[in-house]
Amino acid sequence: MWYHRNYIIIVVLPLALLPLPLVIPTQEAKCGYAIILMALYWCTECMPLAVTALLPVVLFPMMGIMKAADVSIEYLKDSNMLFIGGLLVAIAVEQWSLHTRIALRVLLLVGVRPALLMMGFMIVSSFLSMWISNSATTAMMLPIASAVLQQLKATEAQADEREFQAAAQDNQAFELEISQSKQEMSEEKHPDTKAQLDNGQCENGLSAESLQDSKRRVMDEKYALLTKGMCLSVCYAASIGGTATLTGTTPNIILKGQIDKLFPGNGDVINFASWFVFAFPNALIMLVLAYFWLLFMFLGFNLKKSFGCGVTNDRDKEAYKVMRQEYKKLGSVRFAEWAVLIIFVLLVVLWFSRAPGFIDGWATVLFNKGGPFVSDGTVAIFMSMLFFIIPSQRPRCGGYGTDENGQTVNSPPTLLSWQVVHERMPWNIILLLGGGFALAAGSEESGLSKWLGDCLAPLEQIPPFAISLVLSLLVATFTECSSNTATTTLFLPILASMAVSIKIHPLYVMLPCTIAASLAFMLPVATPPNAIAFAFGKLKVIDMVKAGFMLNIIGILTVNLGVNTWGYAMFDMGNIPHWVNITHSKP
Repeated sequence: MWYHRNYIIIVVLPLALLPLPLVIPTQEAKCGYAIILMALYWCTECMPLAVTALLPVVLFPMMGIMKAADVSIEYLKDSNMLFIGGLLVAIAVEQWSLHTRIALRVLLLVGVRPALLMMGFMIVSSFLSMWISNSATTAMMLPIASAVLQQLKATEAQADEREFQAAAQDNQAFELEISQSKQEMSEEKHPDTKAQLDNGQCENGLSAESLQDSKRRVMDEKYALLTKGMCLSVCYAASIGGTATLTGTTPNIILKGQIDKLFPGNGDVINFASWFVFAFPNALIMLVLAYFWLLFMFLGFNLKKSFGCGVTNDRDKEAYKVMRQEYKKLGSVRFAEWAVLIIFVLLVVLWFSRAPGFIDGWATVLFNKGGPFVSDGTVAIFMSMLFFIIPSQRPRCGGYGTDENGQTVNSPPTLLSWQVVHERMPWNIILLLGGGFALAAGSEESGLSKWLGDCLAPLEQIPPFAISLVLSLLVATFTECSSNTATTTLFLPILASMAVSIKIHPLYVMLPCTIAASLAFMLPVATPPNAIAFAFGKLKVIDMVKAGFMLNIIGILTVNLGVNTWGYAMFDMGNIPHWVNITHSKP
């Protein structure tokens, strides 16, 4: 039964839930049936998440909720284009190892002391995960961390061995004199002592080899703990960094898509610039607090020992040499790396300057005078198309070497080929995004969103900050055993309806809950970075629970602090925006 549980769940769940639309034959109940079924399928993962996301294409038309054409349109929105453009940039960065060069360069600048090393890995991991996937960042950084720690351990072991041998040689003559005198005395008083000294035993009963073995065991335990801390710091920093940019992780894109879907007249309230201004300080505070918490758990607060205070020994030099050798393996910066870096920087600049808010951006001046024609998705697709146009080598005469078959290459390949994109693009996430937008549209069309909002109306008596805090805790708990994409897809439409019903700004609850969905730190199955670190660092579940529980609390408090301070002022959350009442219309 257990081995065939997926088949049983797929068949039994629809039948078990069938009384809901049969007993209550309303549009709301029919839509509720579809949403509950999808939620349970997503939680149990009895089918691939992307396949479950396609259920609205089947269920909504058959139940008379939406036409098939209207449902299908939801699967490729502007938010999907933004997501695809961001992923193309990430694939190009990974293809030419630009992220590896950035990572090693920063680590060489930071240093190899344990506390500095952890700081360096967290800074690099969080920065890279702002632009490429959290999983790719974790998978790239962990082998680098492992190599550095192994070198530190090997160097420390060699240094201890040298110190032990040097001490033994320096004290050999003195020990010989002492042992002779002791032998003469012991032969007179304690005849058994001679045999003990002949066997190499010390006065306290411990041999030199035993002391060395004991010291080696202590060192093994020390580095095992340090490895755990370093692996956790990388995966946690990747998850935190992903919240800082709109394209950093999927829940952020889902929020933008849901806001644009449910409130089409919102005036582009969530764009790359506005999200960054709100989320980056939040991620920075969270990263600093996470660093000190992990430092306390795995290294302690011995500042002189952890940071070194400017002292450099042979062990540090050897570990530093390992990172420098890894950096040298990359060779000099190639033309392709420069091209990818320039396109990446231009993309970020164009994103920030498109609609900065305090002044008219370039898109407003040139294209958007008659309406919001150009979006962040337009910019992302335009810049990512350059990867398929710009060559990967500097144009020159005389050919470009030979290919795998030994034939002369007359023209260089472009920075990206479709074969590479096809292999690395997570197409399933695009379907997941579309499934979420289809659910939101179905909830609006059927009236389920309004019904849920009316049911939650009594919450109006509770202070908004308490509602935000409790909902963030709920989402953070739910996302520990469900994917963050599925969690935000299910919760955001409900939260939007609730906000409208109890007359608070929708972003006041949707923003913190979106970021809370990425705060899955406690279980290995919660996120792919957690699973990678769990397998790589020989962690136990209890290790992750101990470290992650406090980080969950830190993250929830931090994001609610942001919403009630600079976020409150940024989005004018003290007032209900005009677009909530005017444009909360059916799709």
